[in-house]
Amino acid sequence: MTTEVERPAREAGQPLVPSREAGQPLVPSREAGQPLVLGIESSCDETGVGIVSGHTLLANEVASSVEQHVRFGGVVPEVASRAHLQALVPAVRRACAKADVDLSELDAISVTAGPGLMGALVVGLAGAKALAAALGKPLYGLNHLAGHVAVDLLDHGPLPTPCVALLVSGGHTSLLRVGDIATDITEIGSTIDDAAGEAYDKVARVLGLSYPGGPVIDRVAADGDPRAIRFPRGLTSPRDLERHRFDFSFSGLKTAVARWVETCQREGREVPLADVAASFQEAVCDVLSAKAVEACAHVGADHLLVGGGVAANSRLRALLAERAAAAGITLRTPRPALCTDNGAMMAVLGVEVVKAGGRPSPSDLGADSGLPVSRVLV
Repeated sequence: MTTEVERPAREAGQPLVPSREAGQPLVPSREAGQPLVLGIESSCDETGVGIVSGHTLLANEVASSVEQHVRFGGVVPEVASRAHLQALVPAVRRACAKADVDLSELDAISVTAGPGLMGALVVGLAGAKALAAALGKPLYGLNHLAGHVAVDLLDHGPLPTPCVALLVSGGHTSLLRVGDIATDITEIGSTIDDAAGEAYDKVARVLGLSYPGGPVIDRVAADGDPRAIRFPRGLTSPRDLERHRFDFSFSGLKTAVARWVETCQREGREVPLADVAASFQEAVCDVLSAKAVEACAHVGADHLLVGGGVAANSRLRALLAERAAAAGITLRTPRPALCTDNGAMMAVLGVEVVKAGGRPSPSDLGADSGLPVSRVLV
């Protein structure tokens, strides 16, 4: 059976994967005896397709629709879903060409089944199901959050057991105990309101900065004084720690920044953007790093992994490195390009699930926008 992805090239009498031209960089060698997996990620506003052999990354194609959401100040689910529809097939084509892989060579297809935006997830699932059915390959519906942990295998190899993972993104802020990446992940803490990335976006809006807020606040904060304003650290008081030792809350911080800016404007003073950005960022990173290091001591782990889009934040990386070193903890952080949503993370997680003997997902697999992280394979 000829798949939709293959048809245009085949009808033109061309191979699905173009031959490599002279002078082009060589594709990394595949790992002998290791599963070759194509992963699809479509949980939010990035359409990601990755191809992985064992722990070797062969291709990682990402098409972002972020520019289409800028004027709304946040992700619009319907816009994201339509963008996935347009981007998925071309991304598969590019990934196959980059990896020098024909779809028939794949051992499995893995795809994000949740959590995420329902409409966006459905697009990726539909594409993955079509590929799996047309090629006769097993399909694995996997957890997006577990993918953010697994992607570090591509940079630093197997995870020690146990380890703690801090996941920080626009939709999730979680602390996880990771026993086995394919079978044993336990959430020990999470956000009870705004996730860290969401707080960055909202504070950026308050300051009149562009969307997405994370990168722009990080840049503006570089010229500010992080000690200029003492913004609150959520869920760090003794009473809060009794019930929410490893949980996070950034809604109050966001409100505190908004009130401070409003007061400044009402009094006719100029808002010191760099100082506000730096002070806000310091409050976020202070809490994230302190609780992450404490979680390592709590579970007896000497390795801390950081993932998610906010893991690319310069201040968070610096403060985590400082505190982890002081506590004798090894810090593992994927390269920035692998911190944001991408297909490579789902591909390498698929490799681990295949190696662990996970059963393929059923053909009627559905999307689950609230999928708990403890369910790695759906």
